Amino acid sequence: MPTTNLPESPAYRGRFAPSPTGPLHFGSLLAAFGSWLLARHAGGEWWVRVEDLDPPREQAGAADRQLRTLDAFGLHADGPILRQSARDAVYQAALDRLLANGDAFECWCSRTDLAAIGGIHHACVSGPQGGRVPAIRLRIPRGSDVAFDDAIQGRIVQDVGAEIGDIVLRRADGLWAYQLAVVVDDAAQGITDIARGADLLDSTPRQIFLQRALGLPTPRYAHLPLVVDGEGRKLSKSLDAMPVDDANPLPALRAAWRALGQDTRVLGQVDDVPGALAAARTAFVPGLVPARSIALHNTGVAFAT
Repeated sequence: MPTTNLPESPAYRGRFAPSPTGPLHFGSLLAAFGSWLLARHAGGEWWVRVEDLDPPREQAGAADRQLRTLDAFGLHADGPILRQSARDAVYQAALDRLLANGDAFECWCSRTDLAAIGGIHHACVSGPQGGRVPAIRLRIPRGSDVAFDDAIQGRIVQDVGAEIGDIVLRRADGLWAYQLAVVVDDAAQGITDIARGADLLDSTPRQIFLQRALGLPTPRYAHLPLVVDGEGRKLSKSLDAMPVDDANPLPALRAAWRALGQDTRVLGQVDDVPGALAAARTAFVPGLVPARSIALHNTGVAFAT
């Protein structure tokens, strides 16, 4: 049954949704700036969401610091800041619908159980055990092909059932899984367009499958290039993930502009953040954004000290 009472949306409403696991590094800035530019180019809105669903991985004060960094770079949200940690009841309602429809089920399989069969869940290989709490999974049969056209990466087709298997919606430790929360919140916020890092490209087909199971609209997608270190690792997993410099944002903005494939001359003579954003907004060409990963040492970015 389709969800009703969704907010009215403009033709384009994008968003940036960081997890508060640390300060914003250059890869995060690239995703924020890129999503902001795409929204502004389309004449649309740009919202911000704090994805604070995993307390064991979060850093105290990181969410507020990330928001201050966005402000320092002139990237201001057009709508209220949503924090996922306050939305337990909304996620539970969505999960209850999936359980009632038979689209979700309890699963006691551990990672060790799944590792023994290749790590992909197609059928439970463990039953209830004393004291253990089950995870809740979404049922995804083999042959569940999902296809979509990404604005940057092109045509993507994936058999979600065969390649990913039944996905977790609520973990055995009681925490909500990213896939459920992001789908529910994108619909609740009326997000029409999702521009984010290409590391999440593989998650998109399963999110589309879940959107369909919940009767929710599917946004348009654009997966921006990743920034990687010298060994090809994305910055969130790298020692090179230094925070960008809030006190001197222009060098990092120029570096992000260059990494997005844009004409470097546009921001070269601008000496303040508002001027840089105004110039970037006017000159941005979405078709120049590269699909490939970008080496950090090629960006010339400056970090906070």
